[in-house]
Amino acid sequence: MNASLVLIIIMGVLFAAGSYAMLERSLTRVLIGFLLLGNATNLFLLIVMGQPGEAPFFGAAASPEEMSDPLPQALTLTAIVITFAVSAFLLALIYRSWQLGEADTVVDDEEDVALRERTPSDEDVLDDEITPDDDDAATDFIGTATTPIRVLHHGDVDGIRDDAPTDLPTDTVDGGDPR
Repeated sequence: MNASLVLIIIMGVLFAAGSYAMLERSLTRVLIGFLLLGNATNLFLLIVMGQPGEAPFFGAAASPEEMSDPLPQALTLTAIVITFAVSAFLLALIYRSWQLGEADTVVDDEEDVALRERTPSDEDVLDDEITPDDDDAATDFIGTATTPIRVLHHGDVDGIRDDAPTDLPTDTVDGGDPR
């Protein structure tokens, strides 16, 4: 068994464990799962990188086969920064949740339970209730009289100029270059 196969197996285990941990109701386990997924992503990018080689900017005589690919290295750095930022955000959520409720478990509220217990026939009844003439329609932009965007012209406001200059040159030399 070579090193790449071992890294691939470890990466798969990290992805599986991270995905499983993120499905839990505890925010601490979600954080641990996210950290496992971040490490699995970094390991994936390390595997994709291939054989190590010289840095692309090191030496002028190095052939392209002897150089390492800089893209996976840049993606790994980006993945590390994103993992760190989201982990810091999750830690702040966990801390705030612990301050408010002395627990970091996410509980269902009444609306979530009612939504989960809804049947497809209830969904059809809700869809039938909305009509285009209804004030509670899905969008407020049904007619042109209710649109929030109004195009202003120079007659509406004194400071608006409709004759704004353009970037295109008017005089050009015979080669097409502006004078």
